[in-house]
Amino acid sequence: MADTPTETSGLDRILTLEIARVTERAAVAAARLRGRGDEKAADQAAVDAMRSELNRLPIDGVVVIGEGERDEAPMLYIGEEVGTRDGAKVDIALDPLEGTTICAKNLPNSLAVIAIAEKGSLLYAADVYMEKIAIGPGYPPNTVSLDATPTENLHAVARAKGVDVSQVTACILDRPRHARLIEEVRDTGAAIRLIGDGDVAGIIHTTDPEQTGIDIYMGIGGAPEGVLAAAALRCIGGQMQGRLELNTEDKLARAAKMGITDPHRVYSMEEMASGDVLFAATGVTDGNLLQGVRFAPDAIITHTIVMRSSSRTVREIKARHQDLEKFD
Repeated sequence: MADTPTETSGLDRILTLEIARVTERAAVAAARLRGRGDEKAADQAAVDAMRSELNRLPIDGVVVIGEGERDEAPMLYIGEEVGTRDGAKVDIALDPLEGTTICAKNLPNSLAVIAIAEKGSLLYAADVYMEKIAIGPGYPPNTVSLDATPTENLHAVARAKGVDVSQVTACILDRPRHARLIEEVRDTGAAIRLIGDGDVAGIIHTTDPEQTGIDIYMGIGGAPEGVLAAAALRCIGGQMQGRLELNTEDKLARAAKMGITDPHRVYSMEEMASGDVLFAATGVTDGNLLQGVRFAPDAIITHTIVMRSSSRTVREIKARHQDLEKFD
């Protein structure tokens, strides 16, 4: 489906293509350091490249999901203003290098990711953990819920698909905190795809089970990544819920600074990312949905997906960049 001239969103249609340049540049910068074992250097390279390209966009943007608090991050901190400052007022969620460890080890599914939404549309999620559950499009409303048990959710997905639960695959971060979750999922007979990092990619993979083999995402990961994933699902379709893990006084205080008062609240996908949302991701390393950056003697090849919620447009961009100086 293409964007139509009758759209009333405050986001300019041209941003659906310009946003791709932002993640492309960050992905290329990180890819130059993939497999080198230096997470910080790869992340810094991606941050620098993304910030530089963001400041070319005709937007009046504020980073609401970024690389940390102002005094803790080298660039692209929460609250930083970006863009030319003479365009639409927007909120920005970003992860210049989603899966820093993945990139450093040159493992699958490292991405450069960004979401741009109308001002006030993205949840101001503190840098804490979030319990998440997500499935792709095509299911009845409220098929899964964080208030249900993992067993109940897996059987609900199986019933909706018309298959036995043994034909359902759950994606879960491979962390000690998920030991009980993993045990319960295996007890149902469902399969598990364990990932070492990169839960934005893990959640996006639920949108195309035939290609990725993943039906449902479950478990606890970063709250900022949860908002980014919700933005992507808003564009493609699907269901997602998130609940912040505010289990210490420090976490409660940080959340309160961002206006979050109910530590037990379950956020829907629409509450995490509302309004008109643009989302882009470029592969840094090869993955289930996106190829990683390729360096040819005379060109750089990138693979990007760009999505928009208001039109449900999904663009897949395989670009061959021959102006190599742009990425120096």
